[in-house]
Parts: sequence; structure tokens; C-alpha cells
Amino acid sequence: MSIITDKKRVVIKIGSHSLVHPESGRVDYIKIERLAMEISDIKNRGMDVCLVSSGAMAVGRQILGVKNKSKSLPINQMHASIGQVRLMSIYQKFFTEYNALCGQVLMTKNTMLDNVSRKNAQNAFSALFDAGAIPIVNENDTVSTYEIQFGDNDTLSAIVTSLIGADLLIILTDIDGLYSADPREDESAHLIRYVEKIDDDILKAASDRPGSNEGTGGMATKLKAAKIATASGADMIITSGADVSILHRIFDNNYLGTFFKGNRDDNFDLLGVIEEEI
Repeated sequence: MSIITDKKRVVIKIGSHSLVHPESGRVDYIKIERLAMEISDIKNRGMDVCLVSSGAMAVGRQILGVKNKSKSLPINQMHASIGQVRLMSIYQKFFTEYNALCGQVLMTKNTMLDNVSRKNAQNAFSALFDAGAIPIVNENDTVSTYEIQFGDNDTLSAIVTSLIGADLLIILTDIDGLYSADPREDESAHLIRYVEKIDDDILKAASDRPGSNEGTGGMATKLKAAKIATASGADMIITSGADVSILHRIFDNNYLGTFFKGNRDDNFDLLGVIEEEI
């Protein structure tokens, strides 16, 4: 396991399933408050921190008393619109308790593909960091027509990592990391603790199946994220978000997860990947 040192800018991604109680699908306020405390503490260590958070549609469905995701894009967009306001109000409340400032950033595929929009987004992130704020990023599901194109925000978190020049991406999910096979189907599967390079053997270990009802991104989307993040020069960690206190343990080098070593590739075509794979 590689030691995490000298990080200046960190992106943390948390999925929908990590923000709600699995039994009811309702908001887990204790976990969100703990997440705000952990992220505020990381910032107090002297790092810029960006949070990529799913959950708007799940929260919107809770507010409206709807249990399952709709097959209708406009209905899902409506759920996201209602839920995003509530989710941000929850984040603002808890971050304020820890004397942290946060700001909302909503992105779509075209934010990256359009040169002017991409530059504007970079400038906005820079201004937020200069102000000491924690950007909270989500896909703009309310106006997007790509139907959750970023794979439960896994790919989005890697794109943001590249866009803002972060040197570490932490993906909190519902499993301890990348296993040699799907542990839900293969009892002999073991956790891969360190990945020097994403090769064919690593890709074969991925499962496209989401691990929860709320999430939309399986391990395959996380490996796509790893390819983007590491090619941008950032290290990446996949670990369980069941207990978000894992965040401070990562920086204390006492955690269980999969570490992907950053390998900057100046020839990596990020925009081409966005166009082809999303």
C-alpha cells in the first residue's frame, strides 16, 4: 500500500448509496455530518478539497415519497431538481458547523467538450479554492439529456480531477476496493491493494454490475475513472464509504482499499474519451 504524502488538492467522490440508509433509502444525516467533518479536517491539514456528490435524485424521490427510479427522463430530471436543492442545504448546514465554506458546481458533458465552458469551469474552481471554499460537484441532471452519462459520477469525479489539476482522487463506494473477481460470486476473490498500471488483467477483474439499488456505476466505471485520473498524473483510491472516517485514516496511512498509482500521459486524449465512452 502506497503512503499518501504531500497532496495539495484532493477530489472525493461519494455515491448515492453511501448517503442513504440501505433499509429505507432515506437520507443518512449522521453519515453526511461525519463526511462534512472529515472533509473539513482534510482542508484544515492544508489541502484543497473538492467533493463530487451523487444523491440528488435519491433525495428528490424521498421528498416526494417515490421509492424507485423512474424510466422517464423528465421525471428523473424533476426528482434531481427538487433533490439537489435539499441536498445542498444539508451539506451547507453541516459544513457551516465545522466553519467550512462550500459552493455548488453543476456540470454536463458539454461543460468539458466546449472550450469556452471548460475554461470558465476551470476559472470558477480556481476562484472557489482561492476563496477557501469546498466545491460540491454534481452532474446537472435537471437539464442533461444524456441520462446519467457519467456513471454515478465516477467518470465525472475523474474528469474534475483532471480539470482542476488534483493529485489524488478518492472514490467512496460500497466495496473495499478492486477484487480479483466479483466477491459476490467468487469466494476465492481477493482484494487488490496496489495497481501500478491498469492492464488487461486489471480490467478483467471489473464488474459492470452496480452494487446497490441507488448507484448506477459498477467497478468497470471506476476503472474508467482510474484510467482518466492516473493518466492526468493523479493517484486514485477506491475504498468503502460505509464508514466515512476512512478519509482521515487514508491520510494516516491506515486504510483498506485499492491504490492506483498516477502515471501522467501527456498524449492522453481526455476529450476524446468523453466523446467516445460517455
